[in-house]
Amino acid sequence: MQPARTPEVSSRRTLGEALAEGTVLLDGGLSNQLEAQGCDLSDALWSARLLADAPQQIEAAHTAYARAGAQVLITASYQATFEGFERRGIGRTRAAELMAGSVESARRAGAVAGRERWVAASIGPYGAMLADGSEYRGRYGLSVRELERFHRPRAETLAAAGPDVLALETVPDIDEAEALLRVVQDLGVPVWLSYSAAGGLTRAGQSLEEAFGLVAGIDQVVAVGVNCCDPADADRAVETAAATGKPVVVYPNSGEYWDAAGRRWAGSSTFAADRVRGWQRAGARLVGGCCRVGPSDIAALAERTGLPEA
Repeated sequence: MQPARTPEVSSRRTLGEALAEGTVLLDGGLSNQLEAQGCDLSDALWSARLLADAPQQIEAAHTAYARAGAQVLITASYQATFEGFERRGIGRTRAAELMAGSVESARRAGAVAGRERWVAASIGPYGAMLADGSEYRGRYGLSVRELERFHRPRAETLAAAGPDVLALETVPDIDEAEALLRVVQDLGVPVWLSYSAAGGLTRAGQSLEEAFGLVAGIDQVVAVGVNCCDPADADRAVETAAATGKPVVVYPNSGEYWDAAGRRWAGSSTFAADRVRGWQRAGARLVGGCCRVGPSDIAALAERTGLPEA
């Protein structure tokens, strides 16, 4: 395993130190911003395809969020896996370069003057690699050890690229969370753990109290919470996550839902920037948005939290 590269930070504070002092603003959905820029994301690799085919579009999307006020930029590596790249004929060496490039793109975009920023390297769940919606169900039929073996190579690759934090995100069940926490424990990089939740449970139907409880006593975890869920479910989850004593991370979807048959988003947005005040009162420190939440929404969050646009 390669040692983690020292992050090229523009601030002396770590993300953990910043969270101890107040609210830090995340970005929004990368895929919707890329689509707004005219990108086609119909490929199984989703936004990760653009790391190879149009990296300038990735950097432009990050820049849009940085200009809206986002302090943490999440890389385009959510669906980037060695297995997924291999299916497109991309070998392991080139795949590792593309994953490292996702960190570099976010770092360059974060260089917008006037704000300290951090780069979070996204590590999505096993189901994202399958590209069949499995990440919203979990329980893949794999053991914790098998999930460890899957996640370790790219976690090591992303950690070596020098991000400020690893985002273990959209995790659907406790087994996968346990595997991810085992994988990252010797990488020397802070992490946050965020589940995708519905109705007060993980997507696999486990209690959030038990799910969040996995981080107890793990100093490497700088925040725990939820993402890629309905805003109402996020509201309910924040207080539960805060009971861990950790800062809470919360970045829900817009409230629209994906119509798999029609391959389109349906419903109406229920994401409202005013929700952030309730999140903060309940213990949230790392706040933002996920799918279908764009730069204008992040700018509104920046206004509500007293963080000016860049």
